[in-house]
Amino acid sequence: MKVNRNRKKKRFALQCAVVILCIGAAAGAAIGISRLAAPKEKNTLAPIAEVTLITAASEDIPDETSAPDEPAENEPEGFRKPYKTERTAEMNKNFVTANNSVLIDADTGEILGRHGSMRKIYPASMTKVMTLLVAVENLDSSQLNDTYTMTYEQLAPLVQENASRAGFDVDEEVTVKDMLYGLILPSGADAAVGLCTYISGSEEEFVKLMNRKAEELGLTETHFMNSSGLHDRNHYTTCIEMSMIMKAAMDEPLCREILSTYTYTTSPTEQHPDGIVLYSSMFSRMYGTEVEGVTITAGKTGYTDEAGQCLVSYAEKGEHRYILVIAGDYERYQAVYSTFYAYENYLP
Repeated sequence: MKVNRNRKKKRFALQCAVVILCIGAAAGAAIGISRLAAPKEKNTLAPIAEVTLITAASEDIPDETSAPDEPAENEPEGFRKPYKTERTAEMNKNFVTANNSVLIDADTGEILGRHGSMRKIYPASMTKVMTLLVAVENLDSSQLNDTYTMTYEQLAPLVQENASRAGFDVDEEVTVKDMLYGLILPSGADAAVGLCTYISGSEEEFVKLMNRKAEELGLTETHFMNSSGLHDRNHYTTCIEMSMIMKAAMDEPLCREILSTYTYTTSPTEQHPDGIVLYSSMFSRMYGTEVEGVTITAGKTGYTDEAGQCLVSYAEKGEHRYILVIAGDYERYQAVYSTFYAYENYLP
C-alpha cells in the first residue's frame, strides 16, 4: 500500500517519527523472541577463492580496469553491461564521498559518473534486491497469499547477529506477499530466510539460485553466500554489477512496485492483530524529489561495519531512467547526500 508523502512536513520530523516507529517495531520483535539464544549456525557452503575487496576503510584507489568503450554486441536487451563514453565523469570525492560509486543511464547503459566502480565491494543489504528478484521469478501470483510459519531455529541466529528484521515472531504465519515487502522496506532478514525456505527448502539452496541468476545476467564479479547481506568475505559484487541487478529488478513489475513502496501494512496475525507497519529504509531518509527535475522512485539501503553505508537508487528525469550505486561510506546520511549531488550534477 503506497502512501502519499506530505511534503509540507519537515523532513527532520518525518525521520524522527520513522525512527521512533522502527524502534518500537524492533522492541516488539525482541520481546516476541527474547528467549532466543541458539548459537550461530556454521556456514555450510563451500568457500571460494578469496578476493581483495576495496571497502570504505580501504585506501582510495581508482579503477584498475576500464569499462567497455561501447555497448557489447549480441547482449540480451535489458541486460546490457554499462559502458563508458566521453561523457563519463570521475565522481567528485568532496561531495560523493563513498569509496565506490557508479551512475548509469538505465535506458542505454552509458556510465555517466563513477569512482571505484569496478572494484569489489560488500553489498550489505543491497543484496536483498537480488533476493527479491529471484524470489519473484520463482513465484506465481497464486502463491502470494500462501503462508509460511516462522521458526525459532530461523529467527534465533538473526537475533544473535543483530540483523535487521521486519518483526515477524516465532510461530507467526506470514503471507508470501508480506515477506516480499518485509524483505525490502525494513530490510528484514527474517523475511529473507522465510522466503528462501518457502521457495527452495533452505537458504543454502536459494542462494544457489541467486548465483545462477548472477551468471544469467552476465555478472562476473558477483558472488552470494546468503540472502540478506550479512557479512561474509566471499559475499561481494561491484557497483557496476549492482546497477545491473537493480536494472533487472526494476524491469520486473512486482519487484518495481515493492522497491518503490513507501509504507506497507502486513496482514493481521495472532501475534500482530493489526499487522506490522513497514517503512522503506530509503524513503524514511528522503522524499525523492529533493533534486529539481529528478524523481527518485525506488531504492534499497544497506549497512554493515565492513561494507559501510550503501544505497542503490533508481531515478527518472524527463524520459530517461537512471541507476546510482553508492557503497562504502561511514557517515550515516552521507550516502543520501551523495545521491542528491550525483543526480543533480552528472545527469545530462
